[in-house]
Amino acid sequence: MTTNSNDVLELSPESNKSTDKRITKKDLKALFWRSFPLNIMWSFDRQMNVGFCYDMIPVIKRLYDKPEDRIEAYKRHLEFYNIQVTFNPLVAGIVASMEEENANNQDFDTASINAMKASLMAPLSGIGDSLIASTLRMIATGVVTGLCLSGSLLGPILFLLLYNVPTILIRWFGLQYGYSLGSGMISKLNDSDVMHKVTSGLAIVGLMVVGGMVATTVAVTTPLALNFGDTAFKLQETLDGIFPALLPLCAFGIMCLCNKKQVKIIWQIVGILAAGIAVSYTHLTLPTNREV
Repeated sequence: MTTNSNDVLELSPESNKSTDKRITKKDLKALFWRSFPLNIMWSFDRQMNVGFCYDMIPVIKRLYDKPEDRIEAYKRHLEFYNIQVTFNPLVAGIVASMEEENANNQDFDTASINAMKASLMAPLSGIGDSLIASTLRMIATGVVTGLCLSGSLLGPILFLLLYNVPTILIRWFGLQYGYSLGSGMISKLNDSDVMHKVTSGLAIVGLMVVGGMVATTVAVTTPLALNFGDTAFKLQETLDGIFPALLPLCAFGIMCLCNKKQVKIIWQIVGILAAGIAVSYTHLTLPTNREV
């Protein structure tokens, strides 16, 4: 009995053939620009999945020629996906490198692509929320608050620059490094403790900015004054000499305590209105200068 050795020799090269398909710079640029409307079709069940699939279309078209391969890739990226939007290009770059490996390696496990996405969503969202949504936005707001209150047009323009320029740079370089380093990027960052140092430093800067905003924008003063013969005692000046902006700090502390006690926002607003009316009424009806 003869074996079909010729058939084996004919099929073996075909099955091991390497296509060597590569993503181009044009594809990465398209992926970058497509990352901005990530929330355009947000849904409650799978959240940002449609936006991410739309983001990956240029890469999928570049790597897969067969319609069935493209459909399979589209289905992969229509699974549940949710992340802080600034760090989405970083994940997209890593996923693009994995899709490229899948297109060139028949033994590649496609399940690892969604597994990688799922493993990155939570930590990067936590970093993004603390780094971008909380710290950077608060710093930008604190810097331009004085300009906005004075009616300067430079205020909103400067805010857009301070907030958007860093986030756009994070998007672009995150995409580039994500694609070049692949799935090993996050582990390298965690091993070097870079992200922890960066987030800790920016958190400190954010707290300093919040403190400066409280001192400069929260207007809480007291008009109380006493006259001891020829000497006038003004309570506000005394408080400023002991601790400048002490009353604004106390007001801010009360609001923080209310938030910590989970007091509803509507009751906080009502309390502020009531306190403002009471203080204003007291100021209008009671004398502010008394002789002792």
